[in-house]
Amino acid sequence: MTSKMIKPLRGIVPPLVTPLKDNDTLDVDGLERLIEHTIGGGVHGVFILGTTGEFASLSYKLRKELIEKTCRMVNGRVPVLVGIADSAFQESINLANCADKNGAEAAVLTPPYYFSSGQSELLEYLERIMVQIPLPLFIYNMPVHTKVMFAPETVKAAADIPGIIGMKDSSANLAYFNQIRYLLKDRPDFTFMVGPEELTADFVLMGGHGGVNGGANLFPHLYVKLYEASVAKDFDMIYQHQDKIMQISTSIYNIGHYGSSYLKGLKCALSVKGICDDFMAEPFHRFRKEEREKVIKALDALEF
Repeated sequence: MTSKMIKPLRGIVPPLVTPLKDNDTLDVDGLERLIEHTIGGGVHGVFILGTTGEFASLSYKLRKELIEKTCRMVNGRVPVLVGIADSAFQESINLANCADKNGAEAAVLTPPYYFSSGQSELLEYLERIMVQIPLPLFIYNMPVHTKVMFAPETVKAAADIPGIIGMKDSSANLAYFNQIRYLLKDRPDFTFMVGPEELTADFVLMGGHGGVNGGANLFPHLYVKLYEASVAKDFDMIYQHQDKIMQISTSIYNIGHYGSSYLKGLKCALSVKGICDDFMAEPFHRFRKEEREKVIKALDALEF
């Protein structure tokens, strides 16, 4: 299990949307434009098949096509992280093997979803899967969707399992981050990244390594600049960039009345900018005319 990726991984790693033409057809041209847009914006890696990538709604055929095409298009310019989360143990292994075959740098795994796991079961699950997958692994804490949270002591124990190299946390809980940072104070090689972009600056100032921020699909330069300002403790620049990120969060992400509004808004904005199609996998649908017009107005109001 080898990787050229420097540990800890630092910076902005956008969780890429999955550009779609229909439920089982990739928008290949859109994917290429998205990859070039984000890498051109200075991001430090890309993460596919995460929550923002609608992984749970995609067929295995499409997931494997996305892995192959993303790795080929990125062509080693930045690390590619591949989500292998699934309710079926073997399917996670199959996805990890596909990612390794195509040159990905690491895999990313949530707790298995549907039935809730106990913490001892989670740890045993990680031990068993690491014996069978060929890539280093980031664990992915997403309690709002998986119904399970990696307890701090579980994260500490997981960090000792060979091949587990980091964590992405989407709990939006900075107290949780502080607990884990304290427990892993002797593991400077263990990557810790945050999902919610509204917290990225605070997270980095507290010692976190970066952000897996959905908005970096849309405005990669902005999120990279926020990260750099946070590392430099340049508070004037942090406040300036943070204001823009909060403007995105409170406008584009909050159009609509459903749990999917964040992703619909993000995909719609990418479509308005001509980067990729905004088709949403079932059971969701793309924004309709009225909502799309609100996204256009929100984008027009952003000054960059």
